[in-house]
Amino acid sequence: MYITIHFGEKQVLLSDSRDPMIDEILRHPETVLIDECSANAIHAMLQEIRKPEVRAGVMISDNLEALRTLFWKRFEVIRAAGGLVENERGDILFIHRRGFWDLPKGKMDDGESVEECALREIMEETGLERLRIVKPLCTTYHTYEFRGTEVLKESYWFQVQGHSEDVLTPQTEEDIEDIIWADKSRVPELLTSTYPSIRAVFEAYGV
Repeated sequence: MYITIHFGEKQVLLSDSRDPMIDEILRHPETVLIDECSANAIHAMLQEIRKPEVRAGVMISDNLEALRTLFWKRFEVIRAAGGLVENERGDILFIHRRGFWDLPKGKMDDGESVEECALREIMEETGLERLRIVKPLCTTYHTYEFRGTEVLKESYWFQVQGHSEDVLTPQTEEDIEDIIWADKSRVPELLTSTYPSIRAVFEAYGV
């Protein structure tokens, strides 16, 4: 089992064992391996992953939950939820924000479940009203800096059913410039201009 954390186009994998996928990543000279579970080891990995020549990192420990707990302590953790929305024709909804194609998601409110958050954020960001969660897809993790604070965003993703007849209204205060229903044949093209964590959602969806 492993957890993938995205650092822009780079990634750090936390794993409890080596498998063929991990071994394939480790074959690349730009990958760093640390097989230790400690605060110092995590500090070292975070220093390595920020080097231009390093593209990926792998941390291996028998106790994956302990490794995850130590890793999470280095960040302010924000939990969010969102959805990959499909309409009755099989088209998929994309939003365009800050130069990238994206999926609607947002931060959880206090006392809100991940399912409630996903539906609320989709409604607020797109104007869609008739929504139904089909099933969970995956959880993604990515990091960024905000006002000098290192943030790790933990995003819960769902497959959601929507309706093409609902009026699409971009939430401009969230910098959403456009919303489209994309035929599945266009998805590979759109994914060339998106984030690694969004590509992971589509992998879980099966596109």
